[in-house]
Amino acid sequence: MFEKVSRLTRRTFLKGAGTAVATTALLGQNTLSAYAASASSQEALQSSASGGGLNVVLVHGSFVDASSWSKVVALLQAQHYNALAVQIPLTSLADDIDLTRQALASISGPTVLVGHSYAGMVITNAGTNVSNLIGLVYAAAYAPEQGESHNDLTAKFPPAPISKHVIPSYRSGFRWVDPPAFPPDFIQDVPLPVARVLAVSQKPVAPVCFSTPSGAPAWKQVPSWYLVSKNDRTINPDLERFMAKRIGATTIEIASSHASPVSHPEDVFQLILAASRKR
Repeated sequence: MFEKVSRLTRRTFLKGAGTAVATTALLGQNTLSAYAASASSQEALQSSASGGGLNVVLVHGSFVDASSWSKVVALLQAQHYNALAVQIPLTSLADDIDLTRQALASISGPTVLVGHSYAGMVITNAGTNVSNLIGLVYAAAYAPEQGESHNDLTAKFPPAPISKHVIPSYRSGFRWVDPPAFPPDFIQDVPLPVARVLAVSQKPVAPVCFSTPSGAPAWKQVPSWYLVSKNDRTINPDLERFMAKRIGATTIEIASSHASPVSHPEDVFQLILAASRKR
């Protein structure tokens, strides 16, 4: 509702103008100070409601690279999080852990470490004894106990459909998903033309990544969150549920393919936000 504005006569206006000028001269500085304080309060409120001062380090899985996080990174940056998508070599689990540790050492302040797929093996190890780490987020990812390998975990449940299609790649000694099988078994919930591009853009992985046992797990040191992809054809969803329960993770389930960071970035983003706010 708007207030009614009364009409002023010319005499009344001129009489009041002198008073108004004097009043403005006396109160102008205070008014500006009050405005500045109000603006500062609003900025502080916005900052506290966003990711200002928080780091999110994202690690990709096998058969993809750091660009698989691009949609999630955009959402994080829009909320002022300091996002870093690590480009791991996929040459060995030790190499991948080492590079992720370097990334973590390059930043300061509260940090959430996120892994997709095979990268769950990486973050479980890279996050151990990191003083500024506040949480781990697993997106359809492996969460090993000490001494377990990727292959050990996969053997606990019936194999996922993609297991029949992991073959030698163009890089000698490295493997990838047979490109025709990539759209239906890795990322069946994006448009087929997009999936076909990703199929021939794969980053091959060294088999030793899958056979190396894990060290002491970081999930015993910090809280964890887990996203189960109910329509996963790369990791058995029941294995995901088993791992999430075993590590005591706060868990959500979504109707996603294995590649949730690509096909359901908003869900992944919301889970990261939940982890970042649990301090």
